Amino acid sequence: MLHVVGGMNRGGAETWLMHVLRHIDRDRFRFDFLVHTDKPCAYDDEIRDLGSKIIPCLVPSQPWRYAVKFARIMREYGPYDVVHSHVHHYSGFVLWLAKRSGVRTRIAHSHNENKPDDANPNLYRRIYLSTMVCFLRFNATIGLAASNKAAQALYGQDWKNDPRWHVLYCAVDLAPFFEENDKMAIRKELGIPENAFVVGHVGRFSEQKNHAFLLDVIRCMVERDPDVRCLLVGDGPLRQDIENKIIRLGLTKHVIFTGVRADVPRLMLGAMDVFLLPSHYEGLGLVLIEAQAAGLPCVFSDVIPSEADVVPTLVKRVSLAQPPEKWAEMVVMTKDTISVPRAQAMGLIWRSPFEINQSIEKLTYLYSA
Repeated sequence: MLHVVGGMNRGGAETWLMHVLRHIDRDRFRFDFLVHTDKPCAYDDEIRDLGSKIIPCLVPSQPWRYAVKFARIMREYGPYDVVHSHVHHYSGFVLWLAKRSGVRTRIAHSHNENKPDDANPNLYRRIYLSTMVCFLRFNATIGLAASNKAAQALYGQDWKNDPRWHVLYCAVDLAPFFEENDKMAIRKELGIPENAFVVGHVGRFSEQKNHAFLLDVIRCMVERDPDVRCLLVGDGPLRQDIENKIIRLGLTKHVIFTGVRADVPRLMLGAMDVFLLPSHYEGLGLVLIEAQAAGLPCVFSDVIPSEADVVPTLVKRVSLAQPPEKWAEMVVMTKDTISVPRAQAMGLIWRSPFEINQSIEKLTYLYSA
């Protein structure tokens, strides 16, 4: 199987792929990863340790050069029975190239909603989108999506009428959530006061994740309670902008950056009291499943697909049309009004499609069909 991704850094889709790679029968299914970068990524070393290859295929913005490189990769590293593409609309072009190379099973995978800008694209973008949709229709043998919204984004409003298109929920490995953690030690390690109320967030610093609004919510909370802290896990192109806003708002001592971390379950279990996700859009928001597995109350935007509500008593949806003050009020309310035993939360997720072995079972069936 050849998976096509932008790069194997710690994002939701990439983390799911790593869960799959670790748990799938690697004697039966060999995974390689074609990436659109020559820079080292967070999961590269582990991928190689597990017997898979990282294969750069650069210049996706120059389709004819990309096509030549793709054909060469297929000759040198193939043959592949399956090409599984995770690059949204660009998957249409990838799967066309895969079909030309004789690949039997060609899978597109939608992990996100379309960007808001695509609702009113310029002429060039409109031509690109319509071309890629056409390529997908004629070259994909299977189309997967992380949610109903993600399916609609890539396969259209009537996606359910085409038997090729399926929802396959990306899932999490629950094992780390069974581990015992020393909460005081973890907070000390992060410089968090023992009695602080900690609002956690995990996500790439990008427009999608809406960190600027998140900081406005934290400012409102700090005005009420100076013991509030915000733990931001991740990195990305807008980090410097967010750091500058923190200084402007006078929140420097209230916001802690961890950078990209491999121990997100440990931080959720040991450091966070509530999880906040005011995203503009999400394909699903796999990190919300992890937060619920940790037993955390979750406050998030109402645009996030409803499938993310696995433990309903832990989740609270709020419209982004509401002011930061209202969001702050909802987050504070969770401190006293939302509480679910972690064992109960874990049980619900264990029995849901978001448990990794269920995800792998469905995926291997599709690969073998």
